[in-house]
Amino acid sequence: MTTAEALAEVEEQMNILAGLIRRSMRDAALSIDPALQPFGLKVLRLLSRCGPTHASAVADTLSVDRSVVSRQVAQLQELGLLELQADPSDGRARFLALTPAAVSKLAEVSAGKDAVVKRRLGTWPEEDLRQFAALIARLNRPDAPEQAGSPSPR
Repeated sequence: MTTAEALAEVEEQMNILAGLIRRSMRDAALSIDPALQPFGLKVLRLLSRCGPTHASAVADTLSVDRSVVSRQVAQLQELGLLELQADPSDGRARFLALTPAAVSKLAEVSAGKDAVVKRRLGTWPEEDLRQFAALIARLNRPDAPEQAGSPSPR
């Protein structure tokens, strides 16, 4: 197999994986609430990882316009999954925070997702799992300079 053929195969497999991830996100969102969009689930997961966060930081982290986050915040509040908390350092600002219901539903979704991952990968030898994790980590790293003397990208 040539390098070009190998790269084409990697691209094909990544496209298949991306489709599986999109379906998984859609199914997870639906299991939380039929009205929840996958992007809303991304917001909830971000808040679960980071804790209460300003809407502007959510928009920046998810690389979307603040109006997109604003619409999601409204829907998530209507669904009882998100609440606004006062920012003690700025009385005008508000933090986005998960409600206890959101925390509970995310835990249920995570347990189901963990079961799927364990079912798919649980029979793999430990060395394969370590190699797979290392390769994904390498792919997910920001581009590093090829040479030690190269200036870092900005």
